[in-house]
Amino acid sequence: MTGMTSSSRPLLNRRLAEFGTTIFAEMSALALSTGSINLGQGFPDTDGPEEVREAAVRALRDGRGNQYPPGPGVPELRAAVVAHQERRYGLAYDPDTEVLVTAGATEAIAAALLALVEPGDEVIALEPYYDSYAACIAMAGGTRVPVTLRPHDGAFRLDLDELRAAVTDRTRLLLLNTPHNPTGTVLTRAELAAIAELAVERDLLVVTDEVYEHLVFDDAEHIPLASFPGMRERTVTISSAGKTYSFTGWKVGWVTASPALVTAVRSAKQYLTYVSAGPFQYAVAEALSLPDSYFAEFRADMLAKRNILAGGLEEAGFTVYRPAGTYFITADIRPLGETDGIAFCRTLPERAGVVAIPTAVFYDHRDQGAPFVRFAFCKQAPVLQEAAARLKTLSV
Repeated sequence: MTGMTSSSRPLLNRRLAEFGTTIFAEMSALALSTGSINLGQGFPDTDGPEEVREAAVRALRDGRGNQYPPGPGVPELRAAVVAHQERRYGLAYDPDTEVLVTAGATEAIAAALLALVEPGDEVIALEPYYDSYAACIAMAGGTRVPVTLRPHDGAFRLDLDELRAAVTDRTRLLLLNTPHNPTGTVLTRAELAAIAELAVERDLLVVTDEVYEHLVFDDAEHIPLASFPGMRERTVTISSAGKTYSFTGWKVGWVTASPALVTAVRSAKQYLTYVSAGPFQYAVAEALSLPDSYFAEFRADMLAKRNILAGGLEEAGFTVYRPAGTYFITADIRPLGETDGIAFCRTLPERAGVVAIPTAVFYDHRDQGAPFVRFAFCKQAPVLQEAAARLKTLSV
């Protein structure tokens, strides 16, 4: 009877029953056991700018942040976030009442949903969606309503009519991610304007995950939804340092929103981590003030890496959807004679020595995502070139 309880009820909260071990854990374990190149999980294999890392070391040595930082975040970081939003997008926020620092964007999303959603509320999310969205909606007691991005003319597109049709009297909130993980779609100005009009018309709250805001390619442009008419007072804008500065382990994120929304989100957040990443907050404050040349070089480097991997995937026989943003590529396995992305990814390490993520796990409508797999290109160029060479063996 060791480890058993007297109750026949399952130990795991029923809201989380559908969420087992994440696909990332499974695929990363496969990478280790097979010695494969891991293009599954989205973390860089090199650290970010040396001056940012040194800023964290300096903060540690100076005793800044080694004890609990202020609940909303250190003043220097909140001021830097405000300056960034003003400089990049012309959005003005009050650092004392309209900014909240979180343990990465993941906690920001969790806190926002726990604060703003009650049991029975519907939350619309674009699928495929980042896996934590579904879990956070479930923990809040909300009902997930997916609107599917579908491939069209070389990219995954949002059907605005489908989005409008998904809104009901029970819809509380739209959860948007642009640039979008995993498809790489960047919502256009026209699409965002239509979403803003819908949110105002139906009196919806919106949570936007903009962690890839600095990773847009080709002719794409990142425009915060909060900048559209009627949206500043109903939008919780979320971003973080991990993806922009390649320090994903620091887990420093932030929320910008109206005082009322920030107060609501903080009410939930204070009972999650309370505070976190004290010294790293000071370092990220310095990172946000890096010159525009840093962001331009970062983007150019990632664009070159995208092209290396996209070219390799095309040569291997995949249909490739070159992303307009993020550091992920979605590929269709059907030209290789495959239809089941989950089975494909489980055998790919043995067949080609490369790990990818099956996109189907990010869908409620699994059949819609079945033939797609996601590769991360935030790796060193030689690693991507080697992966491309290995994948070519699939078409031999």
